Amino acid sequence: MTNEEQDPTAHSGAVRRHATPATGTPWTAAPGLVVRGGLVGLAEAVPGVSGGTIALVVGLYDRLLGAASDVIHAGRELVQGVAQRRGLRPGGRALRAVDWRFLVPVVVGMIVVLLVALSLVAPLLEEHPVTMRSLFFGMIAVSVAVPVRMMPGRFRPRDVLLLLGAAAAAFVLTGLPPAGVTDPPLWYVVIGASIAINALVLPGVSGSFLMVVMGLYIPVQQALSDRDLAFVGAFALGALIGLSCFVKLLHWLLEHRRQATMAVLAGLMVGSLRALWPWQDADHALLAPPGTGAGAVLGPVLIAVAGAAVVGAAIWWESSRAADE
Repeated sequence: MTNEEQDPTAHSGAVRRHATPATGTPWTAAPGLVVRGGLVGLAEAVPGVSGGTIALVVGLYDRLLGAASDVIHAGRELVQGVAQRRGLRPGGRALRAVDWRFLVPVVVGMIVVLLVALSLVAPLLEEHPVTMRSLFFGMIAVSVAVPVRMMPGRFRPRDVLLLLGAAAAAFVLTGLPPAGVTDPPLWYVVIGASIAINALVLPGVSGSFLMVVMGLYIPVQQALSDRDLAFVGAFALGALIGLSCFVKLLHWLLEHRRQATMAVLAGLMVGSLRALWPWQDADHALLAPPGTGAGAVLGPVLIAVAGAAVVGAAIWWESSRAADE
């Protein structure tokens, strides 16, 4: 039995060492948090790219997951009507424990950029699919190093098996053909949102890609454009349900089973590269690179290298910033 299994709290500090007390995040940090949250929102708008992956790269993942867990805990206390203490309304103590100065800027940046990107990214993917997928392929390939570096211990045989199993599962999932749903019922929207939203906190799984598979990507874009409040409300309800059920579990796993969880997250990221292979047909079937000339292959390769270099620089910057703190 490993030390991690003998003491469930052995690596809880690995999560908490990045956290800041609720009163500790200054509002002067808000502009940078808005930008980093915006990068997560941009990723969520791209089918095949996981917002959780970008959250890892820009150093938001642990704190964002912890803050979301705190909000869910406070919401449950409010709903359950916890007895009043010291003049606070039910759930007041839990609400005050949330790091709002961190969470609000990140969520604002995420939502604003996500809404803008949904109307801009889809046309780019349709007009330049090979170029865009090449760029994101390189970015995600380098990002696999992030969860590996966040492991508290060395790779073990069990970690390798978990990584390979998660990679295989993600590879199969990202190979599913898109569903043809033109007018989804609201109950289906709720279920789809509750599933897709978990990709926001699960690196390697793209929420946008899951919406494509379930046939909700285009309807969501249309609902936002048409200001269909019933559709948007159903999607928001499903997202709330999905996050409430999943965030607490993932937060617990990161605190008590961090090594194994990071191995799984790395595997999901590796398997998700299938969705970003530059050459594929409309049903996500992988195609061989075209044999019409070296330029047809060299161009996408160079773009992938450029994307990898950008993310590599971001990882280096985040590591340097964390070391200075």
